[in-house]
Amino acid sequence: MEDILDLYAEPYQFAFPVICFDEVPYQMVSETKLPLPMRKGKPGRYDYEYRREGTCNLFMFLQPLAGWRHVKVTDQRTKQDFAGCMQDLVDFHFPEAEKIRVVDVRKANDDNHNGRV
Repeated sequence: MEDILDLYAEPYQFAFPVICFDEVPYQMVSETKLPLPMRKGKPGRYDYEYRREGTCNLFMFLQPLAGWRHVKVTDQRTKQDFAGCMQDLVDFHFPEAEKIRVVDVRKANDDNHNGRV
């Protein structure tokens, strides 16, 4: 964990970007009833009932020191999808970088606190 904090404390370096990576499955839903509009003194209201419209996976990238973020949506989460995201980082988002340092947020928050850098 200290390695990650040290990495975050480093100044911005164009040739060595620090990228935080995370992913999350997402359930897409739609409303089954029209929401009630906001009225004076009362907030808008939504019914608890919804229609399930499927699922997707969100791959999220963040470069905090540069203020850059990117989200890639895929139908599912496979090893090929993950590898494609990493390839996009190298080929499209940071082609001039000497070394891309990726912090896997999923590992940084595990029970052992041994995030991968």
